[in-house]
Amino acid sequence: MAAISLITGLGNPGSGYEATRHNAGFWFLDVLAQRWPMDLRVENRFRGALADLRIDRHRVRVLRPETFMNESGSPVASVANYFDFAPEKILVIHDDLDLPPGSVRVKRGGGHGGHNGLRDIFSKLGSRDFIRLRIGIGHPGIADEVTNYVLQKPSAVDRVAIFDAIDRATERLDELLDGELELAMNVLHRDAKDTL
Repeated sequence: MAAISLITGLGNPGSGYEATRHNAGFWFLDVLAQRWPMDLRVENRFRGALADLRIDRHRVRVLRPETFMNESGSPVASVANYFDFAPEKILVIHDDLDLPPGSVRVKRGGGHGGHNGLRDIFSKLGSRDFIRLRIGIGHPGIADEVTNYVLQKPSAVDRVAIFDAIDRATERLDELLDGELELAMNVLHRDAKDTL
């Protein structure tokens, strides 16, 4: 498996969105920055904030798109094209309605499941072959309520569960960056079952 060269977390910019479920990908980047200090600087040509990050023996770029969620593809594709990163070297972290809070899953490829950020990345990158870290946020139970649900703050209990999942994922980051997806999956998917 290819080693990861680019990490990007998805969310919506602005203080009005920072505590909402849809920003779980940004929350991951916040935790990452607490563990491994990095200097995210806005790069207008990429429509996002970019940092150079060293984690042990790994050197990766970290991208935080400055666009809204449904335009996430432009920053991701711009950085990938500029640095010549193949899709399989990109790790995208995003919220997932189909997983309960406290769950985290790793996968390569697949559909977008209605996630507008992923949908736009498919379109702009021209590939689905990137790696995804799916952070469970739960589902409201009614399809018509999904938009409002993802743009609301989680309950205190759910927020703790989501951040616990993010912490567990960062502990497996070395394996993910090495491209050892199976190793990371074995631990994260087992841990998720233990929390249910």
